[in-house]
Amino acid sequence: MKCAFCGDEFRVSDRIGKSDTCSRCGADLRCCKQCKFYDTHAYNDCREVMAERVVDKERANFCEYYIPRGSARKSVNKAADAKQALEELFKKK
Repeated sequence: MKCAFCGDEFRVSDRIGKSDTCSRCGADLRCCKQCKFYDTHAYNDCREVMAERVVDKERANFCEYYIPRGSARKSVNKAADAKQALEELFKKK
């Protein structure tokens, strides 16, 4: 992964947490600008249409669609996620 703020390259072996920061510049790693879906030309600067709007793109957030830029991970299965969300809506408590 390459930091979007300082350009420092580093290897990510585990999941990136909300409190993880770049060792060189201290920028948050789990933020929109560090995400694979970040695109200034897309609506809300995000190519993931199901993601909730995040106002501050440079601060850490809990977006469930976050995938580090340059990651080999594939994007989430939208159909399965939508079905699960629908089932959870009607789940009896």
